[in-house]
Amino acid sequence: MSASETSARAIRVPILTRVEGEGSLLIKLRAREIVDVQLAIYEPPRLFESLLRGRPFADVADITARICGICPIAYQMTAVQALEAAFSVSVHPEIRSLRRLMYCGEWIESHALHVHLLQAPDFFGLDSGIELAERFPDEVKRGLRLKKIGNTLLETLGGRAIHPVNLAVGGYYRLPKAADLKALIADFEWGLEAAIDTVRWVSTIPLPSIELPYDYVAIQHPSEYGIIEGEVVCSDGLRIPHTAYEQHYAEVQVPHSTALQSRRIPSGSSYFVGPLARMNLNREQLAEPAKRIADEIDFPTPCFNAYYGILARSIEVVHAFAEGLDHLRSYRGREQARAAFQIKRGSGCAVTEAPRGLIYHRYEVDDQGRIELAKIVPPTSQNQAQVEQDLRAFLPSLLDESDAEIALSCERFVRNYDPCISCSTHFLNLRIERE
Repeated sequence: MSASETSARAIRVPILTRVEGEGSLLIKLRAREIVDVQLAIYEPPRLFESLLRGRPFADVADITARICGICPIAYQMTAVQALEAAFSVSVHPEIRSLRRLMYCGEWIESHALHVHLLQAPDFFGLDSGIELAERFPDEVKRGLRLKKIGNTLLETLGGRAIHPVNLAVGGYYRLPKAADLKALIADFEWGLEAAIDTVRWVSTIPLPSIELPYDYVAIQHPSEYGIIEGEVVCSDGLRIPHTAYEQHYAEVQVPHSTALQSRRIPSGSSYFVGPLARMNLNREQLAEPAKRIADEIDFPTPCFNAYYGILARSIEVVHAFAEGLDHLRSYRGREQARAAFQIKRGSGCAVTEAPRGLIYHRYEVDDQGRIELAKIVPPTSQNQAQVEQDLRAFLPSLLDESDAEIALSCERFVRNYDPCISCSTHFLNLRIERE
């Protein structure tokens, strides 16, 4: 490669595949110096926060579910719990158990999809999940069955797998019959063993070796793996109640993207949310089968290799099946689907752990229960700044590669984060400019 070729080049990739949404990556180089890296989401803003203003509170769960077809429960659950905080609602322990079970279903279907169809093909130099299925038919069939079990659970608890309609402030609109949940136990028993086998298979995949400094951020609960509530903790020792989230994390607008980016306050530094953050911060609270398989494959903790996210997702699927089984076996059914509460003026916030990482909602409501303010911080936008920072650290090792190889390596690296770009619009067309 001549000096002229390395000093003035532009690389364009029409769109990043195997992520949800649309966006672009611009890399500016001057000889071998990285001048700038811009992760630009060009999907039009969908303005959900504005759409919610003036709407009755009961509409919020249905509307926010439309933010994402892959993880609608994360948006519904966080919204409902924030509104429950505004109205001072306490849900029955069995309702809370059903909600954790519901979230387990979403983790299962989302993680199984990402591992088998979106990310695993990268490590075998394949272009799609279809090609992976040709090479590993049994493993992909197993992964699709795992996803189907998660979807079936969401249908049972939510009325349908995509954009469920049953979650409500105070509980549910309709409770499932005990027999319907008991009927899922056999599939979950199979799923637990299949998920363990999946971790063993994923652990044989040769993952690139890279280590980068991260501030991991996740929910932490004193007695369970953080999913639907808890304190917000960071690997640097910061621990805050979720009500103080906006005092320590803030969204900023960057000129090159339609999506906001989240930064820490006051440093302005980036941070990392998602399965790898949860594994680093909460490993000891995993269900026993998940802890055992993590130990068996020698999953390192702490782990600062973003490529290990595929292993963390696989281990969390084991946890979701193990915890889900406990909830299914213990459910006895109850008559009251929702707690009674008084509509009043107020504000409330909540955090949960979407499959892709921590999600934060805050709402202000008037005395008629209409939304006056809505603030939604999705996990993908929280990881945007970290992705840009990681690519700046990752790119120097690629500068001797061809344009096509650089583009492919960047796409693969971004997919470590399981990005859901549509969620973050309030991704990847690649262009490299060499000066």
